[in-house]
Amino acid sequence: MSKNRQIALVAVAALHVLLGYAIVSGFAISVVKKIVEPIEAVNVKEEAPPPEEPPPPPPKEIEIPPYVPPPEVSVQSEAAPTITTQSTISRPDPPVVAPPAPPAPPAPPAVAPQPATPKGRGNVFSDDDYPSASRAAEEEGVTRVSYVVGVDGRVTQCEIVQSSGFKRLDDATCAIIQRRFRFNPATRDGQPVPERKTQPVRWRLTN
Repeated sequence: MSKNRQIALVAVAALHVLLGYAIVSGFAISVVKKIVEPIEAVNVKEEAPPPEEPPPPPPKEIEIPPYVPPPEVSVQSEAAPTITTQSTISRPDPPVVAPPAPPAPPAPPAVAPQPATPKGRGNVFSDDDYPSASRAAEEEGVTRVSYVVGVDGRVTQCEIVQSSGFKRLDDATCAIIQRRFRFNPATRDGQPVPERKTQPVRWRLTN
């Protein structure tokens, strides 16, 4: 920076300082003058208090009249008329009771079942019934058969239960029974019913 310029800056700064001092000193003087001015004293009058209100008057006493009972009033009431009503109650007719039913007749006694019984004398074997071939071969034995006696008393369904050991004797046994045997059929409750029988037949040669 040049010397001349430095001098100019210093001069400007000094000028600002002087102006500030002048402003401050002048403001201070005006303030002091305002404070030093004479102060006027003013007397302020106090307002008088409002007058006190008078007390309210005492309440008046109310006189209560003495109690007087009301006069007695007698009221005559007429007796209510008596009303008599007659009601007719119809009685129901007595129930009609039916006579008891007659007792049922007793059930007939149960008829015991009856087995089939031989009819006549044809239900037997004789020597004449022996097959000739079996006689010649001297075949003997016992054939047990089972057969059914029908409702007509005749024999059906003959079967060999136990063989005699000889077919000729077994076949002759069933053939003779079916051809010749007759029975009174078995009954149940009085009605004929079929019945199965089992019978042994002994085949034995005689002199």
